[in-house]
Amino acid sequence: MISRGPGLSEFALIERYFRKAGAMRSDVQLGVGDDAALLQSPPGAQLVAAVDTLVAGVHFPHGSPPASIGHRALAVNLSDLAAMGARPAWALLALTLPEVSEPWLEEFTGGFSALARSHDVALVGGNTTSGPLSVTVQILGHVAKSTALLRSRGRPGDLVFVSGTPGDAAAGLAIEQSRLAASSDPDGYLRKRFLYPSPRVALGDCLRGYATACIDVSDGLLGDAGKLAHASGCGVRIAFDDVPVSEQLVSAVGEQRARELALTGGEDYELCFTVPPSEVDRLRHNLPAERWGYCCIGSLSEASGTVVTNKGSVIEFSHSGWDHFGS
Repeated sequence: MISRGPGLSEFALIERYFRKAGAMRSDVQLGVGDDAALLQSPPGAQLVAAVDTLVAGVHFPHGSPPASIGHRALAVNLSDLAAMGARPAWALLALTLPEVSEPWLEEFTGGFSALARSHDVALVGGNTTSGPLSVTVQILGHVAKSTALLRSRGRPGDLVFVSGTPGDAAAGLAIEQSRLAASSDPDGYLRKRFLYPSPRVALGDCLRGYATACIDVSDGLLGDAGKLAHASGCGVRIAFDDVPVSEQLVSAVGEQRARELALTGGEDYELCFTVPPSEVDRLRHNLPAERWGYCCIGSLSEASGTVVTNKGSVIEFSHSGWDHFGS
């Protein structure tokens, strides 16, 4: 339960916790405190906007650490901009609280602000209201005109890559929900991968000029790779044994289950992207995989649909991605 602090009005709440949250940017002409913000976009750039809502009990368990909620609310939006190859600049926050607790707000804004400052994002406005706990963040950034990464520009034969080690966050969530024993994650690595995801903003920025298409992995690698392929008018083939998994995940659930989670789990906020074979050597030379943490998992195909193969055989998966309104 979030208890109400005595005499803390909405105006005082904003002044105390949100006016100075995030980075200070010279392109913010007017930020928190007025009816709207005044922002200056760079010349020759296109504005990039994304918005996500996190709801207690849907996107994070009830009782999650407030710092994690603040961090994740911004991270999921940063990941969307990373998938476009865009640089984040400004954010707006709409926070719905069942009650007001100053300790909770201290932790929440601490988690939000630390991530915002690390990516030079200024909080420029928003809203607070009373109701069931939910957090909506809109993020704005920019990308040089006509250079944004899209889902729709992949071509048959392009190789498919993914960053990081998908599946970790799904296991971390299972631990948070007591569906997986906490003892299987002795150093807390998997929990941290869910509670404090690291959006791949720098990688997305660098992929412009190499990748033909890109998508962030939020609803499961299998489903999101399929979305990219569909948007590009292609199919996708993924090699089961090439899907990267962390040592911690394998230790917790075994290698077979680890790769299944890597394909069908969500909340990773990694990048799945495609590169033409002719550009792969240049990619690997200029963006070494050992530094940037990506690997090849398959290719786009002319035939539609998503296929996972293991030693030449096709594997059937019953779940291909999260759908809020699915059965």
